[in-house]
Amino acid sequence: MQINTRDAAAGVIFIVIAGLFALGTQELTIGSALRMGPGYFPLVLAGVLGFIGFVTLFKAVGKAQSPMTGVPWRGLILILGAPVVFGLTLRGLGLAAATALVVAISAYASRRATFVMAASLTVGLTIFCVVVFSYGLGLPVQRIGPWLTF
Repeated sequence: MQINTRDAAAGVIFIVIAGLFALGTQELTIGSALRMGPGYFPLVLAGVLGFIGFVTLFKAVGKAQSPMTGVPWRGLILILGAPVVFGLTLRGLGLAAATALVVAISAYASRRATFVMAASLTVGLTIFCVVVFSYGLGLPVQRIGPWLTF
């Protein structure tokens, strides 16, 4: 029996993180699906992550070992840096420009990213986020920030 240790480790990590988040929600009011408390959504997300972990762990059994490669530093730095950039630029650039910047940064985390793919992803997700969060949910965030007004 073969076990893909990389996938098995990822599954175990997902399960452990889900368990820790589920334990963290025990002090919060869970509520119900109709009257959600502050602990409801984190508990549901922990359940989803735990399920993904079990599926990943199950799929690791009987799968050939994939060759280990080096640490993808480019992707790691860009993906971890994108939320920081968003937090630092949201008030100054506004929702539209900050979202576009973060999506563009994240798109280039992949070595297979092309300009057309990154540009279309940036435009599409920016429009989606502005429509959902600004117009749909009415979040009090400027669409165009003061750094871009002339």
